[in-house]
Amino acid sequence: MTVVATIVLLLNDHLLKHTHPGVVTGKLSDVAGLVVAPPLVALLLAGRADLVATLATGALFTLVKTTETGAQTASHLWTLVAGPSRVLADPTDLLALPALVLAWWIRHRTLGRGPRPRLTTGRRRPTTGRRRTATALLRTAAERPRAMAERLRTLAERPRATAERWRVVAGVPLAVVAVTATAAQSAPSAAVAVRVEGERVVVLTDLVLADGEVQGLVSADGGRTWRPEAVAAPGGGPAVQPGRTRPAEALSAACVPYQARRCYRVVPGRPAVEQSDDGGVTWHPSWTLRQGRVDVVVRTYPAADRASVRARGLVVQPRPGGHVVVAAGGAAGIAVREVSGTWRLAGWPVEQAAPLRADPVEGEREVAYVFALAVLLGALGSGMRRLTTPYTVFAMLGCAGVYVTALHGFTDRSLLGVGNPVALVLGGAATLLGVTACLSLAAAARAPGRTLLVGVAGAPAAFAAAYAPFHGWVLGAPDSYGGAVALAVCLSVAVLAAVVALVRRQAAHGPEEHPADYFGGSRTSRPT
Repeated sequence: MTVVATIVLLLNDHLLKHTHPGVVTGKLSDVAGLVVAPPLVALLLAGRADLVATLATGALFTLVKTTETGAQTASHLWTLVAGPSRVLADPTDLLALPALVLAWWIRHRTLGRGPRPRLTTGRRRPTTGRRRTATALLRTAAERPRAMAERLRTLAERPRATAERWRVVAGVPLAVVAVTATAAQSAPSAAVAVRVEGERVVVLTDLVLADGEVQGLVSADGGRTWRPEAVAAPGGGPAVQPGRTRPAEALSAACVPYQARRCYRVVPGRPAVEQSDDGGVTWHPSWTLRQGRVDVVVRTYPAADRASVRARGLVVQPRPGGHVVVAAGGAAGIAVREVSGTWRLAGWPVEQAAPLRADPVEGEREVAYVFALAVLLGALGSGMRRLTTPYTVFAMLGCAGVYVTALHGFTDRSLLGVGNPVALVLGGAATLLGVTACLSLAAAARAPGRTLLVGVAGAPAAFAAAYAPFHGWVLGAPDSYGGAVALAVCLSVAVLAAVVALVRRQAAHGPEEHPADYFGGSRTSRPT
């Protein structure tokens, strides 16, 4: 039954939800998942799907489906296990909880098929002499049919045990795949429209949920705070299929209520909004997303490109003291004009309803790691007078290993952060081998200890010099990527020059003036 539920889960999530989206297929995954989950939870408890596993499954399911905190936590956990995932809180999914009764019934049915206990004979009093021999012969003759029957019973139960074992071996991986695949859902890639519903402002994304509704962001305080909510699709009807919306009825221009001369409109094809103070006769820029911010958005959200970062629609809502303007900015998320007249890019204020993110400066950070290690090993090796060739080779190997490990071996979208296991193993091995060999060669060549101290002090400074400008670019200072590159180069050269100056100063003193070294000990001591 568990294998059947697993197959239903796979078919429903990968076929039926796409061909027949609706309430039935949406709840079917919950029912099948609650049948499959208790045995998997029981595996963690080193037992069968007992009462603890069943109750734990029900409690966790209730927590995830009724609280935003639980749904957000589940999204993070499933992202680690199964890749980019989205779990939404939906109290109506609690209708599937009776499926736990079916899981409990399967457990009892499985226990009822357990192997029969082996027959054991009681202990008899010892006998001696001829009486012992006769008694042993009689006992052997009497127990021979029983032993034969027991052997036949064992042979008969062996195929059943083998079948049960293979069922577990084949079923558990399939169940794991099914459950993890269920959690992986699509994520929005753009804010495509915005509308006003009474006191609420609703921003619609391009993500269609399984029941035909659209993932939306709702604000009841003029755009200051937002919460995720499933909202009706554009036009009031169901969307075409999960993952795509019908053309959104985006409002491209609007005027302030009771102030017909103050109007706003989106600039076609650009992340910009224009304003008119004469009823639409003339227009001037009100908000524009600078090119540097567009580059950050494109790097942050892998599903975005420059064309998708554009204003898609806007609304104007009167608020105490003035009015607010909320614009759907495509892949950039939400832009809000405050009552004070100041624009701010709210972006994707709710992570649970945001596009899948990536580190926009991941490559730059890995280069900074390599630069820091190169400064450390370079400073240490500068005091060597022999073994410099193998030291250089192993230093390059260690730096290459750090780059491969950091850039390709880790990711925030898989189990335990492991991206490419091969790159992780090879890069980690190269790093360990390179650094260990460099330290050993430096010890063998009696490198001065102060050069190691220079490297230890220079490595963090080198990392900060190479990475801090790009981190600042993500935060907005400097605004352009080219400015971040120029600043990183200047700071890195300055740090490198300072390290070289310290190393040259150390070398100028000579070994007589500074006889003590870190690896070789002093004049009166030797390494143990």
